[in-house]
Amino acid sequence: MGSKHNPPGNNRSRSSLSLLVVVGLCCFFYLLGAWQKSGFGKGDSIAMEITKQAQCTDIVTDLDFEPHHNTVKIPQRANPKPVSFKPCDVKLKDYTPCQEQDRAMKFPRENMIYRERHCPPENEKLRCLVPAPKGYMTPFPWPKSRDYVHYANAPFKSLTVEKAGQNWVQFQGNVFKFPGGGTMFPQGADAYIEELASVIPIKDGSVRTALDTGCGVASWGAYMLKRNVLTMSFAPRDNHEAQVQFALERGVPAIIAVLGSILLPYPPRAFDMAQCSRCLIPWTANEGTYLMEVDRVLRPGGYWVLSGPPINWKTYYKTWNRTKSDLNAEQKRIEEIAESLCWEKKYEKGDIAIFRKKINDRSCDRSTSVDTCKRKDTDDVWYKEIQTCITPFPKVSNEEEVAGGKLKKFPERLFAVPPSISKGLISGVDAEAYQEDIKLWKKRVTAYKRINRLIGSTRYRNVMDMNAGLGGLAAALESPKSWVMNVVPTINKNTLSVVYERGLIGIYHDWCEGFSTYPRTYDFIHASGVFSLYQHSCKLEDILLETDRILRPEGIVIFRDEVDVLNDVRKIADGMRWDTKLMDHEDGPLVPEKILVAVKQYWVAGDDEKSSVSSSSDNNSEE
Repeated sequence: MGSKHNPPGNNRSRSSLSLLVVVGLCCFFYLLGAWQKSGFGKGDSIAMEITKQAQCTDIVTDLDFEPHHNTVKIPQRANPKPVSFKPCDVKLKDYTPCQEQDRAMKFPRENMIYRERHCPPENEKLRCLVPAPKGYMTPFPWPKSRDYVHYANAPFKSLTVEKAGQNWVQFQGNVFKFPGGGTMFPQGADAYIEELASVIPIKDGSVRTALDTGCGVASWGAYMLKRNVLTMSFAPRDNHEAQVQFALERGVPAIIAVLGSILLPYPPRAFDMAQCSRCLIPWTANEGTYLMEVDRVLRPGGYWVLSGPPINWKTYYKTWNRTKSDLNAEQKRIEEIAESLCWEKKYEKGDIAIFRKKINDRSCDRSTSVDTCKRKDTDDVWYKEIQTCITPFPKVSNEEEVAGGKLKKFPERLFAVPPSISKGLISGVDAEAYQEDIKLWKKRVTAYKRINRLIGSTRYRNVMDMNAGLGGLAAALESPKSWVMNVVPTINKNTLSVVYERGLIGIYHDWCEGFSTYPRTYDFIHASGVFSLYQHSCKLEDILLETDRILRPEGIVIFRDEVDVLNDVRKIADGMRWDTKLMDHEDGPLVPEKILVAVKQYWVAGDDEKSSVSSSSDNNSEE
């Protein structure tokens, strides 16, 4: 009932009027919101303009930002001020900051020290953009890239002459062809691998990670991929011009490295097998130190293959210009060192010898005593000197137990709980946290594929995760179409053993320094929390310039970090000929972590204009 001061009729009139006002306001704000989302609102119009400016048609036409995420508008901070980086001189198009020849020659040749990493001091760092060579083209999609590389991308013909009789590489018109041969397998890697597979369980998933020491153009690793085996290949930057560069152009994992005076950048027990195919490493030198280093990274039960000197010396001693007695003594010494490492020779026929490491030291019958390494942290290997000692097996309770933990066959290994976690060796990570990490990265990769549908296709063959953690991104992306270099920063929690136990590959690295690779070797680079991790250790621009150096033209980056850190990163990136877009976290705008997506523009040495130009590649992407 109405009060005595307000008759019921008046109330009905006012109620109707109020209802009309509310409906009107709702309609007004609805139309306003629709207007803003249509692309005429200030923030979205800027983001759309940035996207339109990108010249990489493969990316821009396929990105689908708006339906899933919002462009983030951020308060501007005073520093760093926007800067535009100039191109480096064209002669630096193949610049490798920590393996440059001029600097290398200042160091001793003893134990290959001069071929190791020697990075420039702060005042000698280049702060310019390393150009691509004239005529650079997007590499052929996998698997065609295994067999063909554009000449313009790596214009070095010396190996076509030096290795002409060994079928390493041939020059045909405007491409290099890789027939799959090697010094010890001139008829092709396939037949060579089939012989190995008669002794080593390569085909059933027991062998998943492999190491190729002195890899040449990495044909062994390229053909091991047919067996679902990931090979980490390495070779120095030496007179065999661009061998690692060729490997990466082919879409095969490789780094610039050498067995010298420091430990390899891998954790203990990383690889299921390792091989030396005429790698010319002096295995008996320094009391067998280099074999001891291979043993450190070889998993208990793993295999080591030696093809080349001194194996089959009776046939080749004249070709090798060495005496029978010298070669015979060398082989006997290798076998003595192998015995001290608890390796058993399983096979020797023709040019090949195969050894197997025992699964634990209880099954080891050494004829002499050995010096074991006393390092407290066996995972701490970055710039650590190689010692002439044997890395001890982890302790076991019986002769049948695999030291360090038995791994499942691949692909089951990929998501099974790794021994390092089940044994409590990774601080703060238990089986439950590991399973949550798997779910998290599956969700994130799904979100990335909504941003760019080419992620997961052969368009992005060579992928790098700059802060890999437990290898979650790589596991979620696992496919024959791509591979991931999982980098564990030396200043972060050491999780690289988990990466390898999952059947993935990776490396330790300090992002204040240059990475051990040639320019333009990765298609897709991902970094989660890298800039927050390093913001008090080195300049953000140095990390970004290094990222640009190793990223291919028209390649992509995805950075995840705190919003104000990414704001600083974006200011620098915008001066590096990248087209950038800042986006909300996949869980919404209230999450302080944001996502920065960028595309590197196509430009080559000698371009006068700063705007990007279209690639003249004739090999379109394949999914």
